[in-house]
Amino acid sequence: MSGGSRMPTAGDPSAPRVSLHLLGGFRLLHNGAPVVVPRGLQRVIALIGLRPGATRSHLAGLLWPEASEERALSSLRTALWRLRQDPCCPLLTDGDTVRLGDAVHLDVDELVEITARVRDGELPPGASNAGRHDLLPGWYEDWALLERERLRQLRLHMLEQLAGNHLAAGRHGEALEAALEAMAAEPLRETPHRLVVRIHLAEGNAFEAVHAFYVYRDLLLRELRLEPSPAMCALLDDTLAPIRHATRHQPPDPRRPTVGPAPHPPPSRDGRHW
Repeated sequence: MSGGSRMPTAGDPSAPRVSLHLLGGFRLLHNGAPVVVPRGLQRVIALIGLRPGATRSHLAGLLWPEASEERALSSLRTALWRLRQDPCCPLLTDGDTVRLGDAVHLDVDELVEITARVRDGELPPGASNAGRHDLLPGWYEDWALLERERLRQLRLHMLEQLAGNHLAAGRHGEALEAALEAMAAEPLRETPHRLVVRIHLAEGNAFEAVHAFYVYRDLLLRELRLEPSPAMCALLDDTLAPIRHATRHQPPDPRRPTVGPAPHPPPSRDGRHW
């Protein structure tokens, strides 16, 4: 690792800006400048950032799952010693636990915070863009895969909740933006498609709602050989029933020519119909 002066504690006016980015790839910044971290130490920093308060034994077992407990703990001690030799070390040791320093900003925390605010009914600006990039793409350790899926699901539910909040507030444009973000993140997931249908219906755009339904239905049939759920189908049935009923009982317009049954196709030269 490279860097400048040792990092002061949070609240110190001279404290540098230290940020750890794990969404979209590992980046450690010190006053906006990237800090070069070897890949092996990146794993240690990233896991400690994602598992605050984890014991050394737990961290060692996740980082070196194939090694014995004694050897894994020894490897962790060596990695922590190497990290502490650098002035930009973002870690603090507290007894048997290791965590990020108080002055370190973690981008994953932003997604978690925005999710909590949306869950409480708030409409944070820019929430649709939070967590757009995957956690540590290209990392395939078990703990990285688990955390990546956890954050992906967290963001999907946040976007769906955000779309619902905007829809309830009558902010249809913002609701559609959040629903489309969720749809882009997981195209086969039904919930955002259902939200899109509800938003179009709330705006009175029956055509857009029906179109969105059939786009999803065709996608589901093509990819999974499945039909939309009864809840998705009932959404349109219940809403469009009055329109169908009115059309069915509408008196004929005398100015409109009566359309008879479709004519039979002409016979072929051998006398058979096409």
